[in-house]
Amino acid sequence: MPGLALPSLLAGLLLLGGCDTANKNTQEQTTADKPSDSAPQDSTKANLEPAAKGEEQPPAGKLPDGVRPKAYRLDLTLDPRQDRFHGQVEIDIDIDNPTDHIWMHGKNIDVTHIEALLPGDTDKQKAEDKIVAAHYRQMLDSGVVRVDFAGGVPAGELTLRIQYNAPFDKNLAGLFKVEEQGDAYALAKSESIQARRFLPGFDEPGLKATYDISLTIPKGYVAIGNAPEIGRIDVEGGLEKVTFAQTRPMSTYLLSLAVGPFDVVERPAIPANKYRKQALPLRGFARKGRGDDLKYILDVTPQMLRIFEEQLQRPYPFKKLDIVAAPQWPSGATELSAAITYREERILVEGDEPAPGLRLALLGVHAHEIAHMWFGNLVTPPWWDDLWLKEGFATWGTPLALTIMEPDGGHDLNAAVSAIRAMKLDSLASTRAIREPITDNNDIRNAYDAITYSKSLGVIHMVDEYFGADTFRPALGRYIETFADGVADSPDFYKVIGEETNSPQLTDTFRTFVEQKGVPQLDLTFDCSTQGDAKIRVKQKRYKPLGSPIQEVGQRWSIPFCMRASNGVSQCEFLTESEQTVDVSGGECPKWVMPNVDGSGYYRFNLEEKHWQSLLAQFDNLSPTERLSLIDSAFAAFEAGNLKPAVLTEVIRLAASADKRQVVEAPLSNLSKYTAHYVDPKQAEYWRAFLSKLYSGRLDALQQQSDADSQLLYSRLIGFLALEGKNQEARKTLRNKAEQFTGFRQPRNADALDSDLYEAALTVAVQDSGKEFLNHLIKVRGELDDPRFESASANAIGRITDPAQLDTIHSLALSDKLGSREAFGLIQNALAEPALQDRNWQWLQDNFSRVVNKIPEQWRRDTPRFAAHFCDQNSLQQVQLLFTQQQKLVPGYERALAQTEEGINLCMALKEKGQALAAELK
Repeated sequence: MPGLALPSLLAGLLLLGGCDTANKNTQEQTTADKPSDSAPQDSTKANLEPAAKGEEQPPAGKLPDGVRPKAYRLDLTLDPRQDRFHGQVEIDIDIDNPTDHIWMHGKNIDVTHIEALLPGDTDKQKAEDKIVAAHYRQMLDSGVVRVDFAGGVPAGELTLRIQYNAPFDKNLAGLFKVEEQGDAYALAKSESIQARRFLPGFDEPGLKATYDISLTIPKGYVAIGNAPEIGRIDVEGGLEKVTFAQTRPMSTYLLSLAVGPFDVVERPAIPANKYRKQALPLRGFARKGRGDDLKYILDVTPQMLRIFEEQLQRPYPFKKLDIVAAPQWPSGATELSAAITYREERILVEGDEPAPGLRLALLGVHAHEIAHMWFGNLVTPPWWDDLWLKEGFATWGTPLALTIMEPDGGHDLNAAVSAIRAMKLDSLASTRAIREPITDNNDIRNAYDAITYSKSLGVIHMVDEYFGADTFRPALGRYIETFADGVADSPDFYKVIGEETNSPQLTDTFRTFVEQKGVPQLDLTFDCSTQGDAKIRVKQKRYKPLGSPIQEVGQRWSIPFCMRASNGVSQCEFLTESEQTVDVSGGECPKWVMPNVDGSGYYRFNLEEKHWQSLLAQFDNLSPTERLSLIDSAFAAFEAGNLKPAVLTEVIRLAASADKRQVVEAPLSNLSKYTAHYVDPKQAEYWRAFLSKLYSGRLDALQQQSDADSQLLYSRLIGFLALEGKNQEARKTLRNKAEQFTGFRQPRNADALDSDLYEAALTVAVQDSGKEFLNHLIKVRGELDDPRFESASANAIGRITDPAQLDTIHSLALSDKLGSREAFGLIQNALAEPALQDRNWQWLQDNFSRVVNKIPEQWRRDTPRFAAHFCDQNSLQQVQLLFTQQQKLVPGYERALAQTEEGINLCMALKEKGQALAAELK
C-alpha cells in the first residue's frame, strides 16, 4: 500500500495485502431505503447452549490438550443452486485420558445425528465397533462445541460420526455461495477459523490430519479440492459424486471445497527436477467465460515454483497445483493447499500483458501464496501467536523469488517500502509484537496485520543480510525438513536455526525483534575530541512520536548495526546495550555517516542537524534502499519533534528528483496526511504550488517514457496531484479519461484508461462531472464484467463532494446491488473525503448495524478504522461513544479501536509542527 497517509494506513492495515451488479435504477426502492436499525441478522445463527451450573466453562481460545484428530472422511452434497448443503463426516480421534466429553468446533451447523464408534476387540479381525451415543452443543458464538458421551469413553482411539446440514453463507464466510452472470458457485473460505462453519471438527492450525473427501454435485459441474480427483460416478437426481485422493496431513484452515460451472484450463505438467522427482499437474479455474484470462498467471507459475524449490532445496510438497480465480473472495488470496484461491480481480488479465501496477501486484501475491506451500502448509504454526512463521516467511520469500526472476525489477525496493510501512504501525503504543499471546478466538484476525507480514519481512531480511544467505538459508531448509507435515512454534524455530548456524547472536536478534513491540531508534552523536580517535556514540530506545503515550521502560534490542562513513568504509557492530561506542575506522572524524547501510536494518536513526545536512549533501550517492531509510527516518524525526521543517523540506525536494520510483513516492503518504489536516485555507495556494512544482515537471517527462516503472510512477503522481494537490490540469486529464472509458456523452473507448488509473480517474470524474456522471457510472457498473472496475468505481463513488448525491451513495452502499467488499470500500472512502466527512459519519452512526451486516464478517472487527481519517477531539469522542454502544456487533474490535484512537491523538499532536511545515513554503 505505498503512498497511504497514516490515517489511511490504519484504515487498510488488515486488508492485505492487500476489494455485483449495480442498481440500474437509482430511484427504485431497495431494502437499503427502508428505515431500520435492527441488529445484524445471521441466517446461519445457531441457538447457543451456555454451560450449566458447575459445568466446565468452554475454552474461549485454544482447545484443551489431550484430544487429537488423525483423519477426516468427509462426504458432502454441495449444489450451489440450492440454499443449503448436507452430509456426513467421520473423524478418527486419539484421546489421552478417559472422559465424558470433549471440546471441538462447529459454528451454526444443524447436527441431526452424532455418535462415537469405539474399536471392538480383535480376534483375527476387528469385531463390530461399539457405538456410544453422543450429544452435540454449540456453546460459544465463536463456534466452540461440547460433545458429551453417554457413559463416557476410554482413552485411546475412537471415531466420531456426525450427520449435519447448514445454509450456504451469503457474506463470504465459511462455505458461501455467490452468483455471477447468472451462474451459482460455492466456495469454502477456511482461514482463519471459518472451516468450523461447514465442518464439525478441530479447527486449529496445530491439529493436522489427513482428509478423504467426496462431494456430490450437479452433473457436469467442476469440483475443486486439495488432492487430485480420482473418481466420478453418476447418482440419481441429476447429480454425480466426485472422490478425491487422500491428502497429506493438513490444517482445517487450508481446506479447499469449490463447486460450480468453472472454466478449467489444463496446462502441461511442470517437469520434474533435482528436488521433485515427479512432473506436477498444473491447472487454472475461473468462472464461466473467463478461463482465457488465466493465461498470464499460469505462464509465470512454473518458473516461480522452480525458484522456490531451488532456494529452499526442498520439493513442492503436494501432488498437484491448482490456481483458482474465485468470483468473490473476502481476502486477496488464500494459500489453500494445492488449490491456491484468489479474488479474481487480483489475477485475471484480459489480453497478453497486464497494466504495470496490476502485474506487480499479481506477481507479488502469487509468489507469496506459493511460498506458503512450505511456510504454513507443510510446516504449520501450532497456534495463531506464531502466525509470523508462515506469513512473515512467505512475505520475505516473495521479493527473494521475484528478484531472481527479474533482477532489475525493483523488488528489493518494494520489500524495503513494505518494511518501512510496518514501522508506521509499529510506532504506536497500541501496536502488537510479532509474537504475542492470543487467548480468544475473536482476537485471531487482529494478528493479520502489517506487523505479522511486513515487520517480519524487515526483521528476516535484516538477519539474512547481516549474517549472510550462506549461513541463514541452509538453516531455514533444515527447519522445513525437520518439521515437515508437522507443527513448529517460535522456540522450535529458534532451536533449529541456532543449532544449524551456531550463532547465538542470530537467535537473539530474532527473539528481541519478534517478542518486543516497537521500532528501535538509534541516536548518533559524533565524538571527535581526540584527534585520530573518532568515535560514534549510539543510543538505542523505542521510537516515540509527538503525543504518544509510549512509556520509557528501558527496552533494548539485539541490533545488527552497519554504518558507512565519508571514508567509504562500511563497518558493523552488534548493539545490545542502551548506549554503545563505535570506533570510526581509520580514526579520522567523518564528514558524514549513513547509519543504515543498504537500508537493511529494521530501525530508525536520528542525527544532530549539521550531520543531517552533511548526509543530505550525499543523497545522490546513497543506494536507493538507503535513501528510503533516510526519508523514513527524517519524517519520523520530524514527527517526534526532533527535525526542523526546513530540513524536512529539503528531504522532500531531494526525493522528488530521485531516479527510482519508490524513492520519489516515499514522501507522498505523509504529504497526503499533511495536506488533509495541516494546510489551512490561507496556506492552500502556496502548498499546492509547492506540490505542483515538485511533481508536474516529472509528470510531463514520464508521459514520454514507456517502461513499467515510469508508467507506475506516472499513475501515482497524476493521481496525487489531482486529488491532493488539486492540480487542474491533472484533474482535467483524468476526468477526460474516465468519461471516455465509461462512454459518458460519447461512444465508449475501452482503451482510454488502464486499470492502474481506474480509481483516481473515476474519483475525479465523480467529483467534477456532476450528478449525471454518478448515475451513468452506477449504470456502467452493471454492464461491465470487470472486477477491478467494480472495486475501483465503488471506492470512487464514496468520494463524492456534492451533498445532493449523498442519498444515492448511501442507498447504493446498503443495497443488494453492491457486493460486501465494494460496500466496505465505498464507506471507507466516504469517510476519508473531508468535504462530507461529518455527514457520512452521522449516516454511519444511524445505520451502523446495517453496515455491519453488509460487510464481510471477518472485516467487522475493523469498523473502528472507518474513523481513521479524523483529527479532532470531538470526532474522537464520537468514535469512542459509538463503539461503547455497539461493541457487541463487532467482536474483536478492541485493537482496531485502540489504534484508531491513538492515530487521531497523534494527528492532533502533530498539528503545530504540520502547520509550521506548510508555513515554511510561503
